Amino acid sequence: MNFIEGLKWRGALNQVTDEAGLLKEMDKGQIGAYVGTDPTADSLHLGHLIPFMVLKRFQNAGGKAVIIVGGATGAIGDPRPTTERQLLSPEQLAINEAGISKQVKKLFGSDGTVIVNNNDWLGKLSLTEFLRDYGKLFSVNVMLKKDVVASRLATGISYTEFTYQILQAIDFLQLWRRENVRLEIGGSDQWGNITAGVDLIHTIEGADAPAFGLTIPLMTDSSGKKFGKSEGNAIWLDAKKTSPYTFYQFWYNQSDADVVKYLKYFTFLSPAEIDDLAKEVETNPGARAAQTRLAEEVTRFVHGQAAVDEAQALSKALFSGDVADLTATQIEDAFGGVPSFDLADEPKNIVDLLVDAGIDSSKRQAREDVSNGAIRVNGDKVTDLDAEVNPKANYDGRFVLVRRGKKKYFLGRVQG
Repeated sequence: MNFIEGLKWRGALNQVTDEAGLLKEMDKGQIGAYVGTDPTADSLHLGHLIPFMVLKRFQNAGGKAVIIVGGATGAIGDPRPTTERQLLSPEQLAINEAGISKQVKKLFGSDGTVIVNNNDWLGKLSLTEFLRDYGKLFSVNVMLKKDVVASRLATGISYTEFTYQILQAIDFLQLWRRENVRLEIGGSDQWGNITAGVDLIHTIEGADAPAFGLTIPLMTDSSGKKFGKSEGNAIWLDAKKTSPYTFYQFWYNQSDADVVKYLKYFTFLSPAEIDDLAKEVETNPGARAAQTRLAEEVTRFVHGQAAVDEAQALSKALFSGDVADLTATQIEDAFGGVPSFDLADEPKNIVDLLVDAGIDSSKRQAREDVSNGAIRVNGDKVTDLDAEVNPKANYDGRFVLVRRGKKKYFLGRVQG
């Protein structure tokens, strides 16, 4: 199947300005497609990964991938449907640009991928040039009808953010000229900005100039919740913000109702491979073969094979309860979300520790749990009521991991 057919099969196509024209242009030879991202943070998150996956598919289909890190547009702010964005300082923008550039290079490699900063042309544009060469070509009547702008008219929108669509249109024109870019890819909320770029190219370069736009559907899970929202916390592509283990677990924990959709969208597996995994979901859901493959493929794409191996080794250790040899970093990654308590860096009686930490409600209950073999500390079973727990004995003296029963974990954070 061709590029567009593949996107349709994967559920990754929302709108395209001229499907037949785009495919005809792709058949002529290598053309470029681009995705733009503004450096509003020093890392990309899963929401950014969505259009990048489509750009990668375009590259795999023989096209050239071009990525804009929006140094200029990031200083302005893409309008949100609700309120104005907080402007970032030049210093923070520079930090964010460096972090995002590093990430996209890792995702796409050096196989002809072009990464540019739109400050290279927008930053050199004078106000007079902007108004005469571009502003004159845009109708305010049309601009007001763009979805994001229209949604802000009731609450108000600054002139700065109002002009964002013109800046994005200029980006498309510049890449059309500089890098043979003929296609812009974005989320469904970018349709207005993308078509503004197509219209600008047709106005300046001619009505027959090949320029196309493509958008991706809003990704939601089976419950209708926006994809990637995990209890209000973003899943970052930066390993320092979201560890590879947490990243892996995010994908592994996807429901049977969503996993096939995500396999289609976030992996490069063939339709035959995905169909086989879909059958596994139906006939043997307990094996979680589809979730495992999803976690492997996406973690490998973002973090590499070593991260997959590390995440799987850590998962195996947690399943078996063999946690004594884990590193402090692994303990923090795996158990950062369990109930925690603080303790001093001095030895403490096991019964007193269980009560003071709130793991057991009374010393009687604590003694019963210890005597019955229900308590493990740092992976080792404790049955001696007089046992002393040394906070400095494991995990670089930073943590004490307590398990009560088979599944209830508590993380002690050593103070001192």
